[in-house]
Amino acid sequence: MWHNILLVILLLVLFCVRDVRKPAFFPPGPGWLPLVGCGYHVYKLVKSHSFYHLLWADLVRRFGPVVGLKLGRDRVVIVSGAVAIREFYSKEELNGRPDGFFFRVRSFNKRLGIVFTDGEDWDVQRRFSIKTLKALGMGKAGMAFNVEKEAEELIHHLRKLARKRNHIAMHNAFDISVLNVIWTLIAGKRFHLDDKRLEWITSTIHKSFRVIDMSGGLLNQFPCIRHAFPTASGYAPLVNLLSPLWDFLKDSIQVLNKKPKVIDTEDCLISSYLRELQKDSLHSSFSNKQLLCLCLDLFQAGSETTSNTLGFGIAYMLHHPSVVEKIHQELDKVVGRYRLPLLDDRRHLPYTEAVVCEIQRIANVAPLAIAHRALQPVQLGTYVIPKNAIAMVSLYSLHMDRSYWGDPECFRPERFLNETGDKLIQHENFLPFGSGKRRCLGESLAKSNLFLFFAAFMHAFIVEPAIEGKLPELEGIDGITLSPKPYHVKLRERLI
Repeated sequence: MWHNILLVILLLVLFCVRDVRKPAFFPPGPGWLPLVGCGYHVYKLVKSHSFYHLLWADLVRRFGPVVGLKLGRDRVVIVSGAVAIREFYSKEELNGRPDGFFFRVRSFNKRLGIVFTDGEDWDVQRRFSIKTLKALGMGKAGMAFNVEKEAEELIHHLRKLARKRNHIAMHNAFDISVLNVIWTLIAGKRFHLDDKRLEWITSTIHKSFRVIDMSGGLLNQFPCIRHAFPTASGYAPLVNLLSPLWDFLKDSIQVLNKKPKVIDTEDCLISSYLRELQKDSLHSSFSNKQLLCLCLDLFQAGSETTSNTLGFGIAYMLHHPSVVEKIHQELDKVVGRYRLPLLDDRRHLPYTEAVVCEIQRIANVAPLAIAHRALQPVQLGTYVIPKNAIAMVSLYSLHMDRSYWGDPECFRPERFLNETGDKLIQHENFLPFGSGKRRCLGESLAKSNLFLFFAAFMHAFIVEPAIEGKLPELEGIDGITLSPKPYHVKLRERLI
């Protein structure tokens, strides 16, 4: 009996020693404990800093631009600073996506969609998505017309609200309009801006991004914890938020599936995918569940960051009236007071576009981008990232780098303009859409949305705090992305 007890103790000791041993040339970071790794240390830092990107920034200050941790079973690497990030994005071996419980739960416990997948299936689905979206007009004149139409509808809607109400919620005012642009591509139709169901759906999308941080949290490291602590682990809230989104998308797909399938007619992505499913030479990655997850990826990613950025943007304008005055002067000079801006006006509105860039930089809506996974052991600087390690890029470290920007905490659009103020400057430390092979596939559409919705709103309205002297908070709500805290405004019309 004693022999068995000693054997168990010996095995436990050996397991603990092995579990806290770091791989050769692994990046520096906090010490590891058996099973939990750096979990307790990270938990204390989260309590101290409130935001995960600030937690990682603290570790970078202590350990250097590449930090290595162990969270539960996962080895996690945080990459910060221009030099390390540039090298990171150049490595083909780091183009994978995490393959854990949290990343599969949103896709029926499989690796589906295009955001959290990699390999051949991801490549096939991504190429199909890009080809189809381009055929539907993404990046072309037809898409510009749709964005301009949505901007016009939004202004009309806000004018009606402003005549009825003293206060208008601004943090989510752009949600449905932004969603309409991507939904027109996905399903071939748009929503009415006063559609109460859509208000609930956009709210659900926002909440789904706040349940767990980008690393997947405890749920990804210890999936079994969901049985004992379904709410505290984030599992129950996540599934409760995903279920109505799945149902909504299933209903939309079923409606389109009942329509006649006209060969070679590109009316929306769902119809194109359904026609693809009828082909004899079908790639194995195409399926009904794959379509559902692809729609979910585009539905969420195509609206969340853009609408959040615009919500932050109007909050920053309330804090910087001198910037607003310059925007109005430029818009009045170029566009005039009798119409709304068009995308063709963009090249003549450098200051307005510089303001949009500065909002993206300082708001840092996606401070850690989307997590990557090492497909093979790979060298990064003097360190080696082991296979299957989760790697996260701190875009926050680029956008708030004092040595590069000088005064990153200051809202100063002029940093994006040349000396004469008539041309936009491209900064290597400005990467709101990421870089490399996993760069955001909807970047061109997002840029058009951000510019036109912002320019149209600023041209149409004078915006004031709902309560005189009470400005909205600029510190956001943490999650996979940062969201603006709720705030209300008064709107007064500018255009004749």
